[in-house]
Amino acid sequence: MATGVDLDGDGRVDARDAQGYGRFAGDGGMAVLSRHPILAEEVRDFSALLWRDLPGATLPTRDGAPFPTPEAQAIQRLSSNGHWAVPVATPGGRLTLLVHDATPPVFDGPEDRNGLRARDELRLWQVLLDGGLGAPPPAPFVVMANTNLDPADGEGDRSAMAAFLADPRLQDPRPASPGGAAAPSPGHAGDPSLATADWDEANSAGNLRVAYILPSADLAVTGAGVFWPAAGTPGADLLAEAGPHRLVWVDIAP
Repeated sequence: MATGVDLDGDGRVDARDAQGYGRFAGDGGMAVLSRHPILAEEVRDFSALLWRDLPGATLPTRDGAPFPTPEAQAIQRLSSNGHWAVPVATPGGRLTLLVHDATPPVFDGPEDRNGLRARDELRLWQVLLDGGLGAPPPAPFVVMANTNLDPADGEGDRSAMAAFLADPRLQDPRPASPGGAAAPSPGHAGDPSLATADWDEANSAGNLRVAYILPSADLAVTGAGVFWPAAGTPGADLLAEAGPHRLVWVDIAP
C-alpha cells in the first residue's frame, strides 16, 4: 500500500516506503486457506494499527529525534503485511488463527527500524493475549506466522523470539526436517533441523528458523514437521523452484 512518504529515511520514495514492501497493492500479500468455514464476520483485523499506538511500542530514533520524521511515524502502520485473528469452525469446535508476516529485521541502518518493527510485530500477539487490544481470543488458538526471527541466530531480536516461544499460553511442537539437519550453517547455535528457511551463507543469514505454528497450551499436538527432504530422497527435487522458505505443518487432535 503506497504512502507517497519517505518512511525509511533514504531520501527517496519507492517500494520500501509502502506500508509493506511491494511495488503495487497486494504485492507480497498473505492469505488464509481453510477446508473448514471461516467465520468471516468475526475476523479481527489489526493491520491498520499504527506502530506508535501499540502499547509499549519502541519506535526508531536518530540523534534523539523520531526516525525518519514525526510525519512518517504518524502514518506508519505496525503491520508490514497484516495481523489477523481468524476464527474457523472446525469439526472439533471453534479455533482462532493468529496470523502475521513480519518485515525482515535487516535492510536498515543504526536506528534498527526494521529490527524494532519485527519485534513489535511479534509482540502484538502478547499484547492481545494480555488484553491490551480488547478481549483476548478465547482458547483454543494457534499462532501461525513468519516472524522473520530466530531464537538463536540471525540479526533479529533473538531474545524476543525465545521469550515468545517460552510463553506458557503457547506450546512449541518444534517441527523438524532431515534436510535442515543435513545442512547446518557454520557458526550457528540453533538446532539446524528446526530451520524453516534456506538462505545462502555467503551472501545472507544462512539457514534460520523464522516460520512458526504455535498451538495454545490446551491443544493436543499429534505431529509436526518441516517439508525439507534430504538431498536424494523423494520430494527433494521440488525444492529447486521453491525459494528459500520451507513449508511448516502441525497436526492437532480434533
